[in-house]
Amino acid sequence: MFAKQYSHRLPADYDMNVIRRRATQLGPLWDHAEGLLFKAFIAQETGGNVYSSVYLWADPLQAADFLLGERFQKVLDSFGRPHIESWLPLDVQRGPAQNALSLYREEWPLAPGADRAGILADEKRRNQHLADSNDTFAVFLALDVQAWRLVRFTLSAKTLDAEHPGTGYQVLYLAQGVAP
Repeated sequence: MFAKQYSHRLPADYDMNVIRRRATQLGPLWDHAEGLLFKAFIAQETGGNVYSSVYLWADPLQAADFLLGERFQKVLDSFGRPHIESWLPLDVQRGPAQNALSLYREEWPLAPGADRAGILADEKRRNQHLADSNDTFAVFLALDVQAWRLVRFTLSAKTLDAEHPGTGYQVLYLAQGVAP
């Protein structure tokens, strides 16, 4: 598996309806994409405008094909070459919700000398607890192997909640691919 996110900071006066239309038009083109578990088209409008995409790939080779192929050219043509964060997924749990309206990203360092196996077991239990919620579409825990940091993404069927831990995004479109 392979997870990634890239973001585009947009001017404060940028018409975010353009982004909403873009997600509505491009999102369905990702439904049933080979090797993809999901792609979330997401945005933030508080504290500055951000347009972003989060991907969870079952097949890393399909992720590479996307980045090096024609499909990614649309991103490059529209926004330039983004910095792409990438992670190694450690635990993925599917919840009962059928769609998502919000996505939350939490992250924290994995301290040197930490009980990595114990932390992973605890975080897998936390993922399962989150996945058991009726409002959860999916939750996954990943490792940033360069920064020794854990990252959790939670996709929720509830609208964006400012009190939720982590950085929150509105989901503009959730494409569900075809995993092998």
